[in-house]
Amino acid sequence: MAVPKKHLSKARRDQRRAHHAIDAKTIVNCPNCGESMLLHRVCPSCGYYKGKEVVKQKEEKE
Repeated sequence: MAVPKKHLSKARRDQRRAHHAIDAKTIVNCPNCGESMLLHRVCPSCGYYKGKEVVKQKEEKE
């Protein structure tokens, strides 16, 4: 098992962990329908991605 030779200071340990924070997801408006969606993903409401229909949506029965 790996054992450190010297004591690691709290400052050095915390500097290493400074990049471990979780970032918030980027939410943008769909250019096709205007609904909010995650960036670089297919729009869940209209099924478009980069101006092309990728997923066909089911028609709502009235």
